[in-house]
Amino acid sequence: MTAAEISRIAGVTRATVSNWRRRHDDFPAPSAGTEASPLYDLSAVQAWLRGRGHTSAASPTEELRTALRLLGPGSGVATRLFPLVAATSRRTPEELAELAALPDDQLIARAEKTAEELPAAVPEAEPVHYSPDDAGAVRALLGCVREAGAQAALDVLAERELDEGAASGVYQTPEGLARLMARLLPAGASRVLDPACGSGTLLAAAARQGARELFGQDSLPVQGRRTAVRLLLAAPEAETAIRVGDSLRADAFPDVTVDAVLCNPPFGDRDWGHDELAYDPRWAYGLPPRFESELAWVQHALAHLEPGGHAVMLLPPALAFRSSGRRVRAELIRGGALRAVVSLPARAAYPLHIGLQIWVFQRPEPGGTDRATVLFVDGEGEQRDGATDTPSPTGTATAGAGTRGGSRPRRSGPSASAPASSASASSFDWAGLTERVLGQWAAFTTAPDTYTDEPGVARAVPLVDLLDDVVDVTPARHVRATAADIDPAALVRRVHDLREQLSEQVAGLASASASGGWQPSGASAREWRTATVSDLARGGALTVLRAAPPGTRGSKGSAAPAVDRPVLTAQDVSTGNPPSGGAADLHADAAQTVAAGDVLVRAVAGSGSQAAMTRVADDRDAGALLGQHIHLLRPDPARLDPWFLAGFLGADDNIASASTGSTLVHVTPGRLRVPLLPLEEQRRYGGAFRRVHDLRAAVRRTADLAADTAATLTTGLTAGVLLPPNAPGTPDTSGAPDSRSV
Repeated sequence: MTAAEISRIAGVTRATVSNWRRRHDDFPAPSAGTEASPLYDLSAVQAWLRGRGHTSAASPTEELRTALRLLGPGSGVATRLFPLVAATSRRTPEELAELAALPDDQLIARAEKTAEELPAAVPEAEPVHYSPDDAGAVRALLGCVREAGAQAALDVLAERELDEGAASGVYQTPEGLARLMARLLPAGASRVLDPACGSGTLLAAAARQGARELFGQDSLPVQGRRTAVRLLLAAPEAETAIRVGDSLRADAFPDVTVDAVLCNPPFGDRDWGHDELAYDPRWAYGLPPRFESELAWVQHALAHLEPGGHAVMLLPPALAFRSSGRRVRAELIRGGALRAVVSLPARAAYPLHIGLQIWVFQRPEPGGTDRATVLFVDGEGEQRDGATDTPSPTGTATAGAGTRGGSRPRRSGPSASAPASSASASSFDWAGLTERVLGQWAAFTTAPDTYTDEPGVARAVPLVDLLDDVVDVTPARHVRATAADIDPAALVRRVHDLREQLSEQVAGLASASASGGWQPSGASAREWRTATVSDLARGGALTVLRAAPPGTRGSKGSAAPAVDRPVLTAQDVSTGNPPSGGAADLHADAAQTVAAGDVLVRAVAGSGSQAAMTRVADDRDAGALLGQHIHLLRPDPARLDPWFLAGFLGADDNIASASTGSTLVHVTPGRLRVPLLPLEEQRRYGGAFRRVHDLRAAVRRTADLAADTAATLTTGLTAGVLLPPNAPGTPDTSGAPDSRSV
């Protein structure tokens, strides 16, 4: 283990670990690594810490990750521990503690016996044998199951095995999204299939909705085992059948039909079997194009449904409009199979940079009722409005009419502003989004012929209007409000409200930018002695946690860990917003939390960027997890003022002198320099830098309100619901009839 891992286990800084190495002759000697990067034996370090009364400060999941890593790649220990998770989940905490306290040889023997209880439902399960070298990992697993739960231990094992197998494109469906998709299924759906089951999140959500027969298949053995064990934990009373294999090429359930399919299939797979499956009977709506693998998954799902059964699938937005898939989309619409499309905000699910869509299908019943419309719900717009706390410029949120899913939130004041990019999988209001979507879906399915559209939110579109030369089923294209949907009086009230807010914000901006006693330093600029951040860290004035290198967390190829707290991102540092990130934004040290008074420095910036590079963490940030591409500096408040430090560190010249790169600038924090000033004078500078920070925040809020006002006015004028104001001295003709002349 590294010195950084020792510091996490002991709950101290890395500087403290370095001091232990220098001052204590009995501190364990390095057992591997290099002189610059030594590695230590875990058991020796733990024994040394216990001898001095240090209990582990690392979370049980982190201890399990460390124990697995120490066994090295290729050990296969994660695979061997899967059955132990299923078996130990049935033990009481006391039994687990008793088992962990056994000597190594007895522990290994008991673990093998316990693992034999693994049910046959887990695919490719074989008799398990543990070696004495596995004892540390077995103990860490028992501790994780006891303290964090069996599901947390299962996720850590899968994460390790996926990393070792270099699996690509493996993303876990967020729990909130899985619940939403499962609740779109009709009540009473008992038999559910997921042909790309992954981590088993969707099948577990279906079980919570009452499904009692669960079928799953995945091409990765680790994911098959993961799903099987997860369902044993989440739905022990359900009948499960999990298989390993390629569902499109080697369907494990060729003769099985189910009430419902839930699926988050792989996207953009060009090697899905286009040529060899060209004459497959599943393609009832047309041969999927070579580059449209998602349409193959859609028809695979429909082929497994009972007549009248539903499929709910998470799909990429390009599927809604790409010309290559137009013919199959048209047949799905013409045949009545497509029932609804719901757009989601970007960052709601992986991959985070695009806004995915939920498509709802229903297999037509022979002689059933012809379906005349398709429902479109713009969940992306709803979440965007919720994230910015800003109603739509059409005024539909302020007209006073209730909505099926609850009205959109209104801006409560000029300070309530946050960019849409701050949304994340962990910070979404999944409950609110679920309520809105389910409200529209329930109204549509209950009485599709009398369903009332909700402009800007949801609309039922006749099939004939969709079957044009494009067959574009993007929700935003169909639900946007038209001139007929806008209430002129409500829009005028909205404009008046925005004008008042903007006036207040401009007054606040003027106050923040007032002179306020700024004075020249003299005939020439002040000069002072400076020290680097590295010098200050060596002297104990601050500690530095370096940012994660690109791709360490949340990159393609590794499963993002579950987090129960928001993550502070580099974008949050620039904008001054509260933590907005999710699991994929985590720093390499996933256990590192932010404290009020920490100084945050962005590790990467675009060349010429004017965004703030530093800020001081406040009470809103306290307790958040540290995100990627951020350096965290924790000053000793008795020696350094945080705002003084942040102000000087973020100076353009300072950043430039401590950076490398041209297009992307990478900041080396140890090279940043800080003046050596008495604490009292530091606080004077710190107060000034705090005022500059407040000014920058006021500018952002004013710009947001100005853009909102401009968008609202433009919408009103172009939709014909607002008249331009009269020029000064011109008679009021607002009540005159429209002129037909130019």
